[in-house]
Amino acid sequence: MNKTIFITGTSSGLGKLTAIHFAKLGWNVAATMRTPEKETELTQYDNIKIFKLDVTNLEQVAASVEQAVAAFGKIDVVVNNAGMGTYGPLELAKEDAIDWQFAVNTRGTINVIRKFLPHFRANGGGMFINISSFMGVTTAVPLGSLYNMSKFALEGLTEGLYYELKPLNIELRLIEQGGSEGNNFKENITWNKDASITAYDDLMTKVENLMENADSSQLDNPQVIVDAIAAQATGESKKFRTLIGDAGSGLMALRNSVPIEEYLETIAQSYK
Repeated sequence: MNKTIFITGTSSGLGKLTAIHFAKLGWNVAATMRTPEKETELTQYDNIKIFKLDVTNLEQVAASVEQAVAAFGKIDVVVNNAGMGTYGPLELAKEDAIDWQFAVNTRGTINVIRKFLPHFRANGGGMFINISSFMGVTTAVPLGSLYNMSKFALEGLTEGLYYELKPLNIELRLIEQGGSEGNNFKENITWNKDASITAYDDLMTKVENLMENADSSQLDNPQVIVDAIAAQATGESKKFRTLIGDAGSGLMALRNSVPIEEYLETIAQSYK
């Protein structure tokens, strides 16, 4: 019997590429997205079924899990990929932006995991692959405190779950990616701004320019990330954390080699 993977956030970018990759590997794919009625590419694959899912909506989470199980009988791997980014000074963030950042990147993953745990327990095991970021284990860009918060929390959640889920044969993995080609991250950022407060303008301009003029050659090939996900799902890799890309590796090497005070100041100096 073919294995089945459930993936959140498959309308574009990494999620869509992952769905197509596993379909080509012969897996059954439960591809979820907020607006499945707009999808045309994934519908071309016989072994992909699309389900409506906003990970912040508990009713939709429950419905999509039930529908996927009914369609395929058993889910072997869940990839928590849905995410978003809020940037800007914390002082200027709107309340709904703060809540939305946590709701999608952290609570959304919690929602999906909780709904799948009974299914995995009943089947004697399963795997959760949580898509994090090197920004979940280090900080590198000013004005990203909310995004960092959400990914740091995801890291802690995944590591903390290890102890209670290992005895149930439920595996946990973290993919710590960086920027990748074609993920539209810049276009999807929510910026926290307030024209009446100018204290952060200089730093905001530097960060916005950095993102706008980022060298695309420094972005990771998304297929490398997809391959890392596949290596975990197929058992080729047993690594709990997989850090991807030169940028993240360089930052982690720096952070691990100096005191945290020196690391933070080194990053801060690069934005002066």
